[in-house]
Amino acid sequence: MGYLVGVTALWAFSFSLIGVYLAGQVDSYFAVLMRVVLATLVFLPFLRPRLLTGRARVVLMALGAIQLGVMYTLLYQSFLLLSVPEVLLFTIFTPVYIALLDDLLFGRFTPIYLVTAIIAVIGAGVIRYDGLNSDFWLGFIVVQGANLCFAIGQVGYRRLAASLPSSLPWHNVFGWFFIGALVVVLPAFLLFGNAHMLPSTPVQWSVLAWLGLAASGGGYFLWNQGATRVDAGTLAIMNNVLIPAGLLVNLVIWNRDADLLRLGVGALIIALSLWLNQWWLKRQALASS
Repeated sequence: MGYLVGVTALWAFSFSLIGVYLAGQVDSYFAVLMRVVLATLVFLPFLRPRLLTGRARVVLMALGAIQLGVMYTLLYQSFLLLSVPEVLLFTIFTPVYIALLDDLLFGRFTPIYLVTAIIAVIGAGVIRYDGLNSDFWLGFIVVQGANLCFAIGQVGYRRLAASLPSSLPWHNVFGWFFIGALVVVLPAFLLFGNAHMLPSTPVQWSVLAWLGLAASGGGYFLWNQGATRVDAGTLAIMNNVLIPAGLLVNLVIWNRDADLLRLGVGALIIALSLWLNQWWLKRQALASS
């Protein structure tokens, strides 16, 4: 639990740093590539390939490709379409996706998730009721793609860890996670990146260094380790603790002129969808006990 709390505090600043200093100024594909390269360099010296079987390496690389590579690529694109508070609010669906993935794995279907998703979409509309456009809804969809990738990574990592020895020194194998992400983000930059939009100021390079070494390198290692030490319910809750933490940082430091009333109403509606989802899960748990 301590790992998750610490990383939440660390990541609370990341959204604003991206939105204020990088989005629209530095090519998003390059920014993602730099984060992953720096994070890989942190763990590469510790990598001990023989500690994992070939299959386990491939699985860990695949998880890194999805949870970090594809997720980051989508997340950075969303900052070109949405404000920082909107990106943060729309990440609230991740726990629902975690539950849906569990349903998929165990051959179940829970209609309540569709209801909560519709309520959350209404909340999203309230936030921008006077300025809805194609960019807004496209941004909403892009963030959901990032949420789904993050959920897949967490669920997959927990299952992988459960199949491996508890004594495994994860810092000696976690480099495969970032190598898998590189397989995605390097071709993405080469194919779609804009070499004319590279960082041009010391502040931008400093932000990238912080995001790569601390937020990505240390953050993802500690978060995934924390995910294996708590139950699924606690993990789902911690996924959403990041939202108010990130909003608080953004509104207090960088976005003091935001329409707090409209943002608050929309956030409450989205929070209602989450509460309804959690209420249903608890009711089902009591009924089956």
